[in-house]
Amino acid sequence: MIITRTPLRISIGGGGTDLPSYYRENGGFVISAAISKYVYISINQTFFTGFFLKYTEMEHADKYDEIRHPLIREALRTHEMPNNLEIVSIADVPAGTGLGSSGTFLVGLMHALHAYKRQPVIAETLAREAADVEMNRLGEPVGLQDHYIAAFGGLLCQDYQPDGRVVVSPLKLQQATLWELRDSLMLFFVGRTRRASSLLQDQKSRSEQGDAKMIQGLHLVKKIGLEIKKCLEAGDVEGFGRLMHEHWMSKRTRSSGMSDNRIDDLYELGRSKGAATGGKLVGAGGSGFLMFHTNDRRRLRSVMTAAGLTEMDFGFDFDGSVVLLRDY
Repeated sequence: MIITRTPLRISIGGGGTDLPSYYRENGGFVISAAISKYVYISINQTFFTGFFLKYTEMEHADKYDEIRHPLIREALRTHEMPNNLEIVSIADVPAGTGLGSSGTFLVGLMHALHAYKRQPVIAETLAREAADVEMNRLGEPVGLQDHYIAAFGGLLCQDYQPDGRVVVSPLKLQQATLWELRDSLMLFFVGRTRRASSLLQDQKSRSEQGDAKMIQGLHLVKKIGLEIKKCLEAGDVEGFGRLMHEHWMSKRTRSSGMSDNRIDDLYELGRSKGAATGGKLVGAGGSGFLMFHTNDRRRLRSVMTAAGLTEMDFGFDFDGSVVLLRDY
């Protein structure tokens, strides 16, 4: 039995510039934070032939090509795994909520497969392997930040180079700033999920076509991301809240599906009545969690819960993907 635990994430700044369609021409910069909400993957050798898979559905397949779950299918194929395995996935948060669940799932699965084969593996390799499956083998229009933050954990600065290199470094925060940042951020579930692929495909296509509005919007997001890094490393958490608002005002105009009237109303409610300095919809957009910066958690909680939203408490994760159990 192998069990891995891999963190989900929130994007602190620069989200969207981690797609190859942008960074191959312009370079990208993202700050991500791993959070204390996880995807757990277990792998167990069975006495019977076949792949026994349990996630939101259940499958029994004899061959790779018979597996319906594309991420599991290609991960098993990549590692040439034998067909006598039971794989179970359990997550703290549903998929489609903007917290990078597919990248987290893949990193955790890759880690479990390496552990099953008794192969030591570093975070960089886990991130690269997971990204290769999702981006190259399956052709999904995703970026790299989800794979990297899931593998490394912490508060991670990621510089995406035009030649494909990724340079990662921790966000350098004083302990008091880290505590203040953690205590000032709140997440509220807006009540629905969706696949991000349509919004990401729109960004990819328009970036590749040189769409001026899309490119300029991503330039601004990267600029704000770099300003957020300077702000937080200087200990100015309040300034980060204001920059997050500026980021969201830009991001929501990037695509018609990024926001809607309900999300706009909830965001303005949090700002006007809930003492939120800034905020945004986490992830590619359209659903999931609203994240706010506030100096009055009780007031914001009261306003948002009265509007029908559910709060999800969280902390930061500094371990990244780990093997919790190795009994094999």
